[in-house]
Parts: sequence; C-alpha cells; structure tokens
Amino acid sequence: MTEPSATQKAAGKRRIPGWLLVLGLSLLVSVVIVLPFFWYGSASGHDFEFHADSWFDAAQQWKEGVLYPRWTAWTNHGFGEPRFIFYPPLSWMLGAALTRVMPLTWVPVVFIVLTQTFAGLAAFLLLKRLTSERAAILGAACYAMNPNALLMTYIRSDFAEQLACAIFPLVLLGALRLCNYLQDSESGPSSIVYFAVPFAGVWLSNAPAGVIASYSIALLMAWAAITQRSLKIAVRGACGLMLGLSLTGFYLIPAAYEQRWVNIGQALSSGLLPSQNFLFTAIEDVEHTWFNWIASMCALLLVLLLGIAALLSGRLGKRGLASGGRRSAWTALLVVGAAATALMLRFTLPLWSLLPKLRFVQFPWRWMSMVALIFACFAAAVCEKRRGWLLFAVTAVVSVPMGHLLVSNGWWDTDEMPTQYAAIERGTGFDGTDEYDPLGDDHSDLPVGAPLVKILPESKDGSDVPEAQAHVVEWKTERKEIRVDAKDDARVALRLLNYPAWRVEVNGRAIAPERMDDFNVMVIPVKSGSSVIRVWFARTADRTVGILVSLMAMIVAIGLIARGKGKSEI
Repeated sequence: MTEPSATQKAAGKRRIPGWLLVLGLSLLVSVVIVLPFFWYGSASGHDFEFHADSWFDAAQQWKEGVLYPRWTAWTNHGFGEPRFIFYPPLSWMLGAALTRVMPLTWVPVVFIVLTQTFAGLAAFLLLKRLTSERAAILGAACYAMNPNALLMTYIRSDFAEQLACAIFPLVLLGALRLCNYLQDSESGPSSIVYFAVPFAGVWLSNAPAGVIASYSIALLMAWAAITQRSLKIAVRGACGLMLGLSLTGFYLIPAAYEQRWVNIGQALSSGLLPSQNFLFTAIEDVEHTWFNWIASMCALLLVLLLGIAALLSGRLGKRGLASGGRRSAWTALLVVGAAATALMLRFTLPLWSLLPKLRFVQFPWRWMSMVALIFACFAAAVCEKRRGWLLFAVTAVVSVPMGHLLVSNGWWDTDEMPTQYAAIERGTGFDGTDEYDPLGDDHSDLPVGAPLVKILPESKDGSDVPEAQAHVVEWKTERKEIRVDAKDDARVALRLLNYPAWRVEVNGRAIAPERMDDFNVMVIPVKSGSSVIRVWFARTADRTVGILVSLMAMIVAIGLIARGKGKSEI
C-alpha cells in the first residue's frame, strides 16, 4: 500500500470556509449582545410593545387563514387599525413566525440573534470583495457589534430597523457592482437584479431605513457617474432603484396611496420632528433630551471610529485596479459616510424640508446606521495591515462601556411578552398608533372593553333603545357576520373603526356605514325584523395595482437574470 504524498495530504486537509468562520464569530457576538436579557428580562424599549403587538396580531390572523394581514384585530382595544398596510411586512412576519415555534420570552432574544448574525454574514459578503478574507471576517464582526446595533437592542427595540440594517451591506455590495467599483464588477443585466432585491428587502423591513438607503445609494451612484464620466452608470443605477421599488409595489403603493385615509401627519408630531432630534439637541421634555444625548453619543462614537479607520486604512487616494485608473471605491464610500454624518447635524435642516420624504426619517441620528456600515468597510481595510487587528480589539473594548451605559438606561421587564399576549386572552387588546388612526377618529377616546355588537336607537337623537337581539355568527379580523332580530328599526354599532376598505352588506344589499358622534366607530342601520350584516375587508384598487406592479417587476427580474446567464454562456 502506497503512502500518500505530502501534496496529497495537503490537498486532503480542508480549510474552514470563511463564511463558516464569520457565521460562528457573528453568532458569538450576537449571543454576547443578548446576555443581559438572561439577567434582566426583555429590553422593553421605545418600540417594543408596537412590534410585539404586531407579531401576536399577525400570528392570530394566520390561524384564521389570512396569510398577509392588512388590518389589525387587537389594536385600539379591539377596534383595530390598518397598521399592516403601512408598516413593512418582513419584521412582523418574522416575529410572528417566531411566536409560533418557541416560548414567548425567547422571541425577542432569538430575533436579535438571528438579525445580528445575518448582519455579520451580509457584511462579510461585502467586505471580502474589498479586502482579504481574514480582514473581512474582523470587519464583519465590527459591524455586528456596532454602537447603533447596541442602541436598537437595549433602548430602542426597533426590530424592523435592526433587520433593515442587517440587509444594508448587500445593498451596498450591489451598488458597488453597478458603479464598476469592484474588480469583478458585472455590467450585465443581472447586476441590476442583485442590487434591486436587497434594496427591496430594506424597504420591506423599515420605511425610514428605506429612505436612508435610497438617498445613500443615489449619492453613491451620482458620484460614480460624475467621477467616471459614465452615463451608463447613471442609467443602470436608476434602473436598479426603479426595479427595487417596483418589487415592493404590493406594499409601497397602498402605503403611499392610503395615507390620505389616516392621520399620517401624526408621524411628525412633537418629539418626532427632525428639528428636535439633531445630535445633542435639547428640548423641554427631559426624558426625550436624555435619550437624544445617548443616541448622539452612539453616533459620535461611530463617526470617530470611522474617521480613525479611514486615516489608518491608507486606502484614500488609491486608484481602483478594475476601473481603468478611475478613483477607487474608498473615496466614494467616504463621501457617503461624510454625507450621513452631515445629515445628523443641525446645519442641514433645510435639506430635511426640501428633500422628498426625508423628514419621515424623523430622527437625524438614524443616519448613524449608514456610518456604521462605512466604518465596517474601513475597519476591514485596517485589519489587512500587520497590526490592524488592534482596531477590532479597540472596537470590542469600547463596546463594553457603551453597552453598559445603554443597559443601565434601558427599561427591562421579565414578563413583557407574556403580558402583551395576555391582553389578547383577556380581550382588552392594545393601544393604537397615532399615525395609523383612520381619519375622523381619535383613538385615545375609544372605550376599553367595548362589546363586539351594541344596539343603538334608530335616530341619533333618540333615547330609547329598541328591543333587539344581536347574534355574532362570525367575527374574524377581516370578515364578520352578525344576525340582528329587532322589533323596530335600529342601528347596530360594531367594535370596528370605519375605513374605506371595509365593505358592508345588509341582507345582501351594499350600504355605506355610518359613524358615532364621538369617534369613528362603524354604525349600521337595520330595519325591523331579521337582518344579516356582512362586513369584509376588500381589496382596494391601489392594492390590486401594487400587486400587479410587483408581479411585473418579478418577471422583469427573472428575465434579466436569464439574459445575464445567457450572455455568460456565449
């Protein structure tokens, strides 16, 4: 029997793949991040109840057979609201799925671990195209534990934005390809799809993050088109942005169109205005000011880390090997990072009023999410140097006191998830959202514990309630049926807010529901005798258009990929 040669032995030894190493490291970092949850319970941040309520509501509707909910069943204490039309679906679908397969107290922890682990993997896919594999692994870990991620985990509990930030690296990777900034950049049609899909993923996770991604990528592509004097880059970039937005049409078109049916202006009420949330801004609300300073310290730390990494990287001023002598990706990345930093400062306030939809980002310090990604890029470049790993060590070290500050200033509750779920079991439901409240209603006035059906006098001025009985045949979130037997004409109030998408039939005849004087609760007039009321949430024209746009975009994307593969085979 012949002994294997040294070459054969070396070939037989398989090196651990880089993606597997970064998976393990990102998972380890994510677990370390959630360690305080095991001592203090759930981090009940600013948006925790909103997201938990959405998870439970969506999961309940799945049991009813509604795969893509639009209306909520338990918000506004059971009167509902069209939350799922306006809030992107990826985060609440993921959260709802987790509530179905694991103990409730574990859901936020697992959500964060999954999200931050994916963030590390996505960053690795980007960074390994810019640096060596070893440096990309360390840079990805820096991104997984950046201060913005800690702020969202411990104080903000904005699970949707956290998911969007995990997708950011894939968006930037696709954009760099379109801009010819990578050595293996593909100018074929499939490169447009590889950008559009993660870009759509960001929009389907969090709308403010979608606005940030849109402006950041538009700036990057404009810079590339100007510095490279290439109209082709501008055209490809515009096509990528358009395709990405079209893929989200099933969500984005109804959300944009139906804003006229809700109090969307409440999204910019006092405390939520950009002018009140620039870095280190103080207002009369002490708690708001303190949180703004905490967020500002996270943003300032990221800006300082980006500056240090950019100086130490030695990449600025170098020219790209694949770009024919054109300026490299590093300068373009720094331009995006500088713009993100500037938009957190008060002198850019006019831009927040002039640029479309920018004000709906609400908090200028949200732009630190883009600064964190650009920092990870330069951190990976530094890690390529002989002692560059020290920057990773410094980032890990400074994350400890920052994490301690955030944990100390957070709100912790060991029973937060069970308490939220108990609100469904008791039938009391949850508080509503100001900006999703249908027009003509003030959800703060809605009664708690209202019956599903209430008999009212025939006339609004009447005082005597007619003798009648109401029997609920079916009461699901998007479909309801009530049988009423009344001796005289009457009006029936449902525990349901009016909204243009609701369709109402009485004995098979379509009618327009009325409302109560104090709030916009659905009131249905019935004649004496037996009446059958049917109410269902219909698909409006804007939703149909949105679905068609998404389907067309999917066909275009498949066609572009097929065309790209066909060219590569020739």
